[in-house]
Amino acid sequence: MAERRMFAKTIIDSDAFLDMPLSSQALYFHLSMRADDEGFINNPRKVQRMVGASDDDLKLLIAKNFIIPFESGIVVIKHWKIHNYIQSDRFKATVYTEEKSHLIEKENKAYTLDTECIHNGYTLETQVSIGKDSIDKVSIDKSNTDKPKTQDKPAKHAHGEYKKVYLTNEEFCKLKAEFGSERADEAIRFLDEYIEEKSYKSKSHYLAIRRWVINAVDEQTSRKDKQGNTKTVGNESAYQRDREWAEEMQAMQEKGELNGF
Repeated sequence: MAERRMFAKTIIDSDAFLDMPLSSQALYFHLSMRADDEGFINNPRKVQRMVGASDDDLKLLIAKNFIIPFESGIVVIKHWKIHNYIQSDRFKATVYTEEKSHLIEKENKAYTLDTECIHNGYTLETQVSIGKDSIDKVSIDKSNTDKPKTQDKPAKHAHGEYKKVYLTNEEFCKLKAEFGSERADEAIRFLDEYIEEKSYKSKSHYLAIRRWVINAVDEQTSRKDKQGNTKTVGNESAYQRDREWAEEMQAMQEKGELNGF
């Protein structure tokens, strides 16, 4: 395996890449440096721990299609062949032939899945492969067009110290994009602790964050800026007041007094 790797500016200078937190970007570079000559990494979790990255950083790389995961735990760098060209006399083929068999190379040299439906721990993707001599067709029975079709809902993953906040990859990325990485992480932390303490229930943690949790976090931050993290007034602690504020915001949201959009 080569000791040097290259990176294409078309990928790492894209808005999609630069919008990610620096920790996610760093994890991408470290994974790429440790990939074999075809872009496969058999120990992404180990690399994640080595560089101090979080589970969310790995999930974000998957959600934004910078790496492709397999059920075996192996991942591949999606744009590997855009980044790197290795001369044949130095090239060493990957040993992960089973995973490689599920991939096709697009015209721009990016990898994509070549299975009709691959489900793994992070994502569910559907791909249709089209070749010159054969086309995989999805047939539609006209007599069944009026029948409702059930679709699998995107998987939700636990977030926070107590693993109480459940979000799909898409919801997680939307929160990061809308509120910024640090603000979204703080909102997830706040809701995670609130559920653990108050047994709060919501059909959608994503909507709860957007409708009232983010406001509660902003108010908490504002109060800390004015009064300090440990300052108390009488017998009432800042922690207690933050929780009371959260309860007020929750009640307003349930009454429909907060739009949140």
